[in-house]
Amino acid sequence: MSAPQPPAAPEPPAAPELPGWRHTYSGKVRDLYVPASGERGRVLVVASDRISAYDHVLATEVPDKGRVLTALSLWWFERLADLVPNHVLSTDVPAAVAGRAMVCRELEMFPVECVARGYLTGSGLAEYRASGAVCGIALPPGLVDGSRLVEPVFTPATKAELGEHDENVSFEHVATTVGADAAAELRDLTLAVYRRAEGVARERGIVLADTKLEFGRDGGRTVLGDEVLTPDSSRFWPAEEWSPGRAQPSFDKQFVRDWLTSPASGWDRSGGAPPPPLPAEVVERTRARYVEAYERLTGRAFPA
Repeated sequence: MSAPQPPAAPEPPAAPELPGWRHTYSGKVRDLYVPASGERGRVLVVASDRISAYDHVLATEVPDKGRVLTALSLWWFERLADLVPNHVLSTDVPAAVAGRAMVCRELEMFPVECVARGYLTGSGLAEYRASGAVCGIALPPGLVDGSRLVEPVFTPATKAELGEHDENVSFEHVATTVGADAAAELRDLTLAVYRRAEGVARERGIVLADTKLEFGRDGGRTVLGDEVLTPDSSRFWPAEEWSPGRAQPSFDKQFVRDWLTSPASGWDRSGGAPPPPLPAEVVERTRARYVEAYERLTGRAFPA
């Protein structure tokens, strides 16, 4: 007789039905809609309160997370507009998703995650420890977790399917995929955005360790899409706590990851079961971290 199986964790909430829009896709965090009329060229991008960790979308939501992601993306898009155009058309959205949705230009997206790193950590650190390089770029010896690089580097990755890992690739791989000219443009834009944002963040007491950007084509021009410079797409560290040689405190879902890997969660990452629901304290501390990132970067109080 087989041992009884633990009950399955509840599924994450489904994308809402919205008047005038037809749901077409849901990612880990975002839900995409197109006009119900069949009109082409516009897409409604809704940032949900879902949170993911270890390639799972958790059943527990973090209140206001979608609003933080949207508000912060809009703030950054304004400050980057002279470097690269973006996909935002309007924030006139259905009432049910007000504050966490944008009407955007439909783009032909490049099949690459454009990553800039100014500090060594995460998958870049793992690759460096194995080879002394990241995405084919040789780095000086002796670097540790959290080391600042002499110059930021472009370390692209493939776009993985939902539930799978992105894979770091070389610049040459990107050039083979999208063409040499497009690859050079993506690299230059990514590094320009990173340098601008890193300076802004540093003035506000935050280290921007790395960031992931997505670009697409609108006719003949390259446009910045998706989200930009949020705690979901970037590593933000409190500058006053930065100390190379260890994992850095961060403005993201660190509390979620720490709890899931602690004995308190009872979750076995290798067992294939979905993660358990999050305790209220972990949810509230995670929400507070996202809100703090918004307020420190923008200098504005997060709207109630």
